[in-house]
Amino acid sequence: MKQLLQFVSTTSINLTRFLLRRISSFVYFYWKVFQKHLNDKTLLCSTVKAMGSKRPFSNSSKGKKDVKLKGLEASPGFKKNVDEENDVNSYSIEIERLRKDPTIVEAMTVQELRKILKRFRVPAKGRKDDLLSALKSFVDSNKCEQDSHTREEQELLISAENTSVEVEAKRVLDEDDHVENVNETSEILERNQGKRKLKQSESERKTVKVVTKKKVSPKSDGDADFKPSRARRKISSDIVSIVAESDEISTTTIQTEPWTVLAHKKPQKGWIAYNPKTMRPPTLHKDTKFVKLLSWNVNGLRALLKLEGFSAFQLAQREDFDILCLQETKLQEKDIEEIKQRLIDGYDNSFWTCSVTKLGYSGTAIISRIKPLSVRYGLGISDHDSEGRLVTAEFDTFYLICGYIPNSGDGLKRLSYRVTQWDPSLSNYLKELEKSKPVILTGDLNCAHEEIDIYNPAGNKRSAGFTDEERKSFAANFLSRGFVDTFRRQHPGVIGYTYWGYRHGGRKNNRGWRLDYFLVSESIADKVHDSYILPDVNGSDHCPIGLIRFRDLDK
Repeated sequence: MKQLLQFVSTTSINLTRFLLRRISSFVYFYWKVFQKHLNDKTLLCSTVKAMGSKRPFSNSSKGKKDVKLKGLEASPGFKKNVDEENDVNSYSIEIERLRKDPTIVEAMTVQELRKILKRFRVPAKGRKDDLLSALKSFVDSNKCEQDSHTREEQELLISAENTSVEVEAKRVLDEDDHVENVNETSEILERNQGKRKLKQSESERKTVKVVTKKKVSPKSDGDADFKPSRARRKISSDIVSIVAESDEISTTTIQTEPWTVLAHKKPQKGWIAYNPKTMRPPTLHKDTKFVKLLSWNVNGLRALLKLEGFSAFQLAQREDFDILCLQETKLQEKDIEEIKQRLIDGYDNSFWTCSVTKLGYSGTAIISRIKPLSVRYGLGISDHDSEGRLVTAEFDTFYLICGYIPNSGDGLKRLSYRVTQWDPSLSNYLKELEKSKPVILTGDLNCAHEEIDIYNPAGNKRSAGFTDEERKSFAANFLSRGFVDTFRRQHPGVIGYTYWGYRHGGRKNNRGWRLDYFLVSESIADKVHDSYILPDVNGSDHCPIGLIRFRDLDK
């Protein structure tokens, strides 16, 4: 029994010592943080005074009585602690000043040396040389101590920061667990495999590998596309894997160039993110003959032109395109003349079509420096031509069709119309034009053809734009009939999105879809110099896409 009591006593003492050491380390850490905060304040006051300000902070106007708020007045004990802390801070500033300028110490008299040594609680005995040596030794030893404390403080801060990041990631994952409706065991396994620890380095420019759980918002057609309160589409929850080529990504890059981050739920080996800065071919010489086309679903042209910071002139100046194709202008016939007056000089040829069955809906346009030989609107089929979805311009060596393909809509209510009527009609129309000249079809074709073209393929099998029916129709009516997807041919293993939903930070996290295309006749596919995406251009839920085609090879 005596040995048992001795063992319990020893264990209790050791446990108490351990707890005291832990408490002491935490108290020291927060004391240093608080001291640093007060140092910054004291230094600020000293700087202001040095610049000539006698009253750096004024709490009340002259002549007014101080008003004391009951219950908020500091206690005497609190004031005493603040005074002591201010003394410590002033000592630190004074020591730093003496360390940086040794001439101040050399110029001091014996009385001044004794006074300052007494203030620092350092023995002040002997002659001037002894006093100088004591002060210098104190300053140097204090500097070493400060450096040691600074390193400890940084280590504690880094540790605390890493812990907070891990806790926050776990919190997000846990919160989303309550939202997600998981019905299959495979989804649970994928979710568990996706949870990884967040890593953050000590370097100034931290790099981090993030795996987080979010939800994707599928795109739907028309006005309901961009009003979340009216959206009734089932939303799938999934894990977004953000992986860089080097397996680590810069947080700065994520914020400024999110499209360079490979964001895909199930990336395949060899897939990489699209980066226009590194993946576009060299600029053609000014003497080379080529035509530059740009296409953009603007999601409301009038709203786009009203955006602060957006300048159509800057975009035209930067890209220097010859022809601009627009989709989803949402204009009415009465708006066209006003918009034409606002066009940039040099683009004198513009051709617009608007929806007549539903005002402020759909709408397409072609704006060009080059005057076309002829222009036509629609497919020539009344059932398809009331929504302003197609403009065709004939040029010397090719036809250009700007199209906004119908979306299958909420509940896939227009899916049958899309795949059994619209797609075959458009395909036949293109093949008829191709009998005389090569064809270029561009615009929002409302179909992510392959799994590489959408960041969450598994969760959108029954979402408009990625159903099996739409994808098969896209392949059968366009690709299998001799039209080439120019971006995919140029970048076979590259993830490049052109549409991001407004909800859930789709664009910020690069959770997107590739819905916008340049399809060309096989006969001119080898004359394409560049097929590219401009993900840095904001103002719409889509970004522009471009095509550069040689003209000096035309017959």
